[in-house]
Amino acid sequence: MPYDLSKPLVIGISSRALFNLEQENKIFEEQGVEAYEAYQVAHENEILQKGAAFQLIKAFLKLNNTGLGRLVEVIIMSRNNANTCLRIFNSIQYYGLDITRATLTSGAEIAPYLKAFKTDLFLSANSVDVQSAINDGIAAGLILTGAAHADAKQKIDQIRIAFDGDAVLFSGESEKIFQKNGIQAFEEHEKANANTPMAKGPFANFLTKLSYVQQLFKEKDIQPIRTALVTSRNAPAHERAVKTLRNWGGVSINEAFFLGGVSKTEVLAAFGAHIFFDDQDIHTEPASTVVPAATVPYRDGDNPKE
Repeated sequence: MPYDLSKPLVIGISSRALFNLEQENKIFEEQGVEAYEAYQVAHENEILQKGAAFQLIKAFLKLNNTGLGRLVEVIIMSRNNANTCLRIFNSIQYYGLDITRATLTSGAEIAPYLKAFKTDLFLSANSVDVQSAINDGIAAGLILTGAAHADAKQKIDQIRIAFDGDAVLFSGESEKIFQKNGIQAFEEHEKANANTPMAKGPFANFLTKLSYVQQLFKEKDIQPIRTALVTSRNAPAHERAVKTLRNWGGVSINEAFFLGGVSKTEVLAAFGAHIFFDDQDIHTEPASTVVPAATVPYRDGDNPKE
């Protein structure tokens, strides 16, 4: 029987998110695809340095060694072609990553293949691919590459994932009110609707899948995944966020930070996030200096600032 990808947590990741390919990407952008391909073939036996999402992916793959079966499947989703992929797979083998599957599109868009592989999360440094994935209803983040922490050598025993609320876990409905009418109108709206659950955002299903995995370890001494809500909301707007998560049933957040405009960067560093998802660059860019971070774009037509 064929392998059923609907059961494990499926993470699609681009080669540039997994490895540091900034020099190679510069060759591609400045000299074109032929120069890039020639460079990769000539250097295919040189091991790539770890990228921004490397430690996160390595930690997720460790869940497959916990005696609970294959919980996570990581698939390379790359615009490389078969001729340029050898360096990527040589590096995967060198680092001992249990990644055996790949989608190589030779420059074509990745998004049409994400649903075919039952992808729960897609991480990429290509804005077009991330936008298309979000438009198709898949949790996707544009990862900020080249951060100083990317090649960190610390061992990850517990995966720590932090999410913004509005337009990430929740829909962008309330964010639109804030952008159009200001903070007072936003707070009044959220207080009046405290008992009305918000619609699910692009990462709601991913959080649900994470919560399912956490439940598998409920009776064990070590919980390998810890999540956090890191939001600019504060009282009274906090109540609707809490009640929305409660309404989803079986979905839990381990830690919550209602910051009310306080910088998220220091909190994320203290939490020790291995990835942080937010819809605004003003939060992900400073955060990326201390933790891996990815920007979640709005679906086409949903930008609250437009």
